[in-house]
Amino acid sequence: MTDNSFQFSLLKTDGGARRGRLNTAHGVIETPVFMPVGTAATVKAMTVDDVWATGAMIILANTYHLMLRPGAERVERLGGVRRMMGWDGPLLTDSGGFQVMSLGNLRKIDADGVTFKSHIDGSSHRLTPQRSTDIQRMLDATITMAFDECTPFPAEHDVAAASMRLSMDWAERCRNAFVNRDGYGQFGIVQGSVYPDLRAESIKRLEQIDFEGYAVGGLAVGEGQEAMFATLDTTTPLMRADKPRYLMGVGKPDDIVGAVARGIDMFDCVLPTRSGRTGQAFTPRGTVNIKNARHADDPRPLDESCACPACTRYSRAYLHHLFKAEEVLGLMLLSRHNITYYQHLTRGIRDAIDNGQFADFANQFYETRALGDIPPL
Repeated sequence: MTDNSFQFSLLKTDGGARRGRLNTAHGVIETPVFMPVGTAATVKAMTVDDVWATGAMIILANTYHLMLRPGAERVERLGGVRRMMGWDGPLLTDSGGFQVMSLGNLRKIDADGVTFKSHIDGSSHRLTPQRSTDIQRMLDATITMAFDECTPFPAEHDVAAASMRLSMDWAERCRNAFVNRDGYGQFGIVQGSVYPDLRAESIKRLEQIDFEGYAVGGLAVGEGQEAMFATLDTTTPLMRADKPRYLMGVGKPDDIVGAVARGIDMFDCVLPTRSGRTGQAFTPRGTVNIKNARHADDPRPLDESCACPACTRYSRAYLHHLFKAEEVLGLMLLSRHNITYYQHLTRGIRDAIDNGQFADFANQFYETRALGDIPPL
């Protein structure tokens, strides 16, 4: 009999790095894990079979975009996001808070929630902690995120404090609205900008509410890697060791390696697919701009160590041609390549932690990236 309970097991630690396993109603997630972003119920330029083939175990979709189009009630009638898009694995949904807060003059916030105008057609909508939680239930999210106010950066201490405390009040309302189901979970989001005392207060409030997991929010918003790592250094040691930790919206490969070293388990970012659509490819030796003229006559693979179709079947010259000719296949191949690279990276991290060799893995990662791309022919 399959155990479908929502349960996180911390299997091993190596320094600050953690090796875990998250059991859910829709499958097992090995951590550290990178979650491809399928904002509107699709990972851009990739079929679900392509996504599975990269080794991805869980994907992310977005409440804000799906409530506007095609609509949460319609998605529910269609059996939820997973059934609608043909994805059989676990699904995490962003609460919509980040997107709503990014609307600027199109939204108005109060103690109860946010009123905003759609960026699509200007129609008016209302999102509250309860409504966000209920929409995520209709979307059939395996992991529901609490609805929060994303603190702008930079923010003075008093502004960050007020924002964080509003988010904590909303977190409690989200928890009360969450419908418990076997194998499903809800994560609270730690806020507090770059201020250690506010992060500590936020963690204390969230742990009193008691979620299945906890995210670190409000980073990767322009503060830079040094400030992000400094914030993690003072935040993750205060977080419960027996629950998964998710760093939202991160990030670049070196961000992930550095955050794993600081005790983070889960990551998501649009970067690999967005970069792939603009001709940027991630490799162990750094980022390659396939549109550069140096690749026009290069018969070598993009990355000889990669098992994706872009690297096993095609040359740099062909990929260069596809982007110069503005062929859709180029976007598809590099999107899949970049997600494959991210999955290979996190699989390598998991193996290294299993073997007690994470520090060696990280050193090798940085040394290889410092080499830069292979020399031109």
